[in-house]
Amino acid sequence: MTHTVDQQALAAALEPARARYAEFEKAGMKLDITRGKPCAAQLDLSDGLLTAVGAGQARADDAGDLRNYGGAPKGLAALREMFAPLLDVPADQLVARDNASLALMHFCVATSFFHAPPGGETRWMGQDVTFLAPVPGYDRHFSVCDDLGVSLTTVGMTDEGPDMDEVERLVASDTSIKGIWCVPKYANPTGITYSDEVVRRLAAMPAAAPDFRVYWDNAYAMHHLSATPDELTPILAACAEAGNPDRAFVFGSTSKVTFAGAGVSFFGGSPANVAWFLAHDGKRSIGPDKVNQERHVRFFGDTDAVRDHMDRHREILAPKFEAVGKALAQDLGALGVARWNDPNGGYFVSLDVVPGTASRVVELAKDVGVALTPAGATYPGGVDPDDTNIRIAPSFPTTDELARALDVLTTCVVIAAAEKLL
Repeated sequence: MTHTVDQQALAAALEPARARYAEFEKAGMKLDITRGKPCAAQLDLSDGLLTAVGAGQARADDAGDLRNYGGAPKGLAALREMFAPLLDVPADQLVARDNASLALMHFCVATSFFHAPPGGETRWMGQDVTFLAPVPGYDRHFSVCDDLGVSLTTVGMTDEGPDMDEVERLVASDTSIKGIWCVPKYANPTGITYSDEVVRRLAAMPAAAPDFRVYWDNAYAMHHLSATPDELTPILAACAEAGNPDRAFVFGSTSKVTFAGAGVSFFGGSPANVAWFLAHDGKRSIGPDKVNQERHVRFFGDTDAVRDHMDRHREILAPKFEAVGKALAQDLGALGVARWNDPNGGYFVSLDVVPGTASRVVELAKDVGVALTPAGATYPGGVDPDDTNIRIAPSFPTTDELARALDVLTTCVVIAAAEKLL
């Protein structure tokens, strides 16, 4: 990136940036744009959940009395039918569980150490196990692997998804590679949606490990920022067509649709994968929170109502993302010290600053009271080898708070770039 920097313009911008920074030091700010949490206005959209199920209403045709044990081992049928089209999973191949899809991912990785997934010859216990991690990527995926002793091998991200030439080479040659983490729609943090070619290559590529899995974390499947959302090729259909029906585990949730701490989560897969999941999940829990699932059924009613609900989220979020793009372009565009994405959905903006300065940007911002996602968080172990990527999370702060945080961020980018280059 350094060869694109306009050093004369950067030098001219330095003293005004230092002057602004001195004012920030006096302001006593305390702002946080570290994580992609829904703001209060977004949570308010779902307050109807709190009264959606009243006394005498906690019953469902397929589960009987929802207050009791048992019934609906896959989760409520009405809920699965409602969200199946949104996750591109047939309803009978979709399992509904409690609020965190991350818990389902952790469960699937952990369970594989004790019970071989369909196609596997033996459980993973005692084996060297590696997952591929497209970078920059989602830090909580990396944490799951760290927690369970799974090694991570990074592969680069392109504008269409993971570098498939590298993915195919690694997966075909190494039996220890058991999975790849994917956020296929509006990826965290780059915002890209996997192309049709990438999806089909993931589905069809030869794998040395017979139980290799694509962990398809479709967290942002419904989170559009424009009226023309990206299209994503359904992974389960692509895998079946390629003759690898068991290849993908699909995950999703309503964590950023309704209540982040009280939504519902989903696991999708082939019939064999669903049977494997249910067999072992049934030893962990007698069943999910069916009353909460019924709340979601009654609150929405049908799939179109979910889409309408997400349009209201978009009305809140889109102006914040527009503000990020405008601030970055206005303050940094002419200097050549940064590049960033303009996502069509999801929860993040990925900012690449002058290599070797991301940590310094975060440090400068912290010193004046603005918390940014730690530099390197989008890489395994928190180590970005180029020290260049910063993930921006615009959703939680108010519009005014976001504007102030962006002013600090761009000022720190200029100062750090000047320290490095001038």
